[in-house]
Formats: sequence, structure tokens, C-alpha cells
Amino acid sequence: MNEFSNKRILVVGDVMIDAYRIGKVERISPEAPVPIVNLTKEESRLGGAANVALNIASLGSNPILCSFIGKDEAGDRFVQSMIEKGLSIEGLIQDKMVKTTVKTRIIGNNQQLLRIDDEQLSPLNESQENLILKRISTLIEEGVDGIILEDYNKGVLTPRVIREVISLANKLGIITTVDPKKDNFFEFKHATLFKPNLKELKEGLNVDFNIDQDKVGFEAAVERMESLLENKISLITLSEHGVFIKDHENTHYIPAHFRNISDVSGAGDTVIAVATLCLASGLTTEEVARVSNLAGGIVCEWSGVMPLNRGTLMDELNKLRV
Repeated sequence: MNEFSNKRILVVGDVMIDAYRIGKVERISPEAPVPIVNLTKEESRLGGAANVALNIASLGSNPILCSFIGKDEAGDRFVQSMIEKGLSIEGLIQDKMVKTTVKTRIIGNNQQLLRIDDEQLSPLNESQENLILKRISTLIEEGVDGIILEDYNKGVLTPRVIREVISLANKLGIITTVDPKKDNFFEFKHATLFKPNLKELKEGLNVDFNIDQDKVGFEAAVERMESLLENKISLITLSEHGVFIKDHENTHYIPAHFRNISDVSGAGDTVIAVATLCLASGLTTEEVARVSNLAGGIVCEWSGVMPLNRGTLMDELNKLRV
């Protein structure tokens, strides 16, 4: 995908450290019916919106990550990891009132056994909103080809931040893509592309249906979502069923490719990164769905949150002629 080269993509949203404590399980604890993990390795990776930025970079483009992190040990570790990965830190704001989120996964025999979240959830206050909106405006003035809003319900994407970023982008003709969560689901009005997964769609609309048996109910839910959000494109990830994409003219169901699924963590980050680059590169709606569907499937074969690189994606595209 030579079209992906040198796109400048602003990624705004919640960031975190994905930590891994990896080992072997050979027996059950005598203290409680739980496995004993003999620790063999520890890893620390950039997560949340930072993983989206990593995907953008590894696909050959230039991400600018904009978020709040704490003035704490984890925040310093986050900044250092960004620098080591060659990612810009000009959009990061460290604040002593913020706690850097750390998600620690305990993995034994290549299976996740437990996750520990160390975080403090609270939305940005007015002063913090002013600060990040000023930073975003400056970064946009420097030129961007697209904006990703990556919501993990940690507090960076408040209704005001969402509203003002999308409004500014639309005035300037910049595409906006959204990876939502339930809390702010209907705040992302007038975005270019809105990408919930099937569970988020159901929760956001408070509806239920079996997509295997009721595609009419599913498509009615998408129509209702669009009537409330007034977005241009809807991209719904359907897990083992692939993806669904819809714009004002076309509707496509793209089936999933058969995969040996190891870990779905971070797949949504890859999908939104690839979909955004596809849109910024002028690909058709169907091409956006096909390429991002393939990309999301690839990373599910890997353990832990890992970015997709352009070489791997190109090999798969050539093999399958997507």
C-alpha cells in the first residue's frame, strides 16, 4: 500500500501501558484453586490510542498522538517508550492530577489468565480541555490528513473535546474516524467514519438481535445509529462474521478470513488505523472494509497487543488479492 506512505494522522484519545507478565503453568496452587505461573518474562507495550499510533507508524505513515498522561513513574515510562519507538511526543500532556493507566495481563502457557487494571477514571476538567484543544488546534494547523478519535472511556474524550475536534475537522475538510465506547457513543456526531463493534452497537442502542438470523434487525439498528449520529460511513466489526460497511450509496458484508485466533486484544486499534489510512488514501468504501477486515484478522493470530506492519499486510493482500 504505497498510498499509505507519509500520511500525517492525528490520534486523539486515551492511552495506557499494556504490561505482560508471562510464564509457565505446571501446577495448581494449594492455597486456592488457581494456577501458579512461574514467571519467565516481563514486557511493557504502548496501548490504547498509542497502539493506534504504532499501527499508523508501522504501516509507513506519521502519527501524532495527543493525550493526557500522569506525572508519575508509568507516565515517564510511557514517554520513554514513545521515544524509543520513534513516535512524536509533541501532543502528549503530562499532568500531576492524572494517573497513567497500566493494564497488566498475566499469561501462562500462552493463555491470558488474569488482567489487573491500575487506573483512575475521571473526565478532563475545563482547564485540561482547554489545554488539549489548544494543542490539537496547533497540530492541525501544521497539517494532517486525518484524525482518529480513540475512546477507551478513560476521560480524555469528553463531549466538548469530541464536539470541537469534529467541528474543526469538518470546517477544514479533514476526515475523522471514530473507535467508540458506550459512554460517549452518541457524542460523535458528523464524523466521517464511525466504527463500533457489534457489542458496542447493541449496547449503544440498547437493542438485541442475533445477526445470524436477523440481518434486517441488524441493518435497522445501523440505520437508527446513523440517523442519530449523521456520520458518512458506518464500519461495524462483527468478530467471526467479518465486517459490515455502509455509506450513503453502498452496503457490503465482508466475511472473515479463517484464522487461528490467539488474542483479539488490539484488533480494533489495527482496524481503525488501517481504515483511516485507506480513507486518507482515497480507497473506495468496499476497499476500506476489505483491507481493514484482513488487517484485524492478522493481528488476532498474535499474542498480546501488537501493531501490524505494512510488509505483513502487503504479503496477505497479494496472497488473497483483496
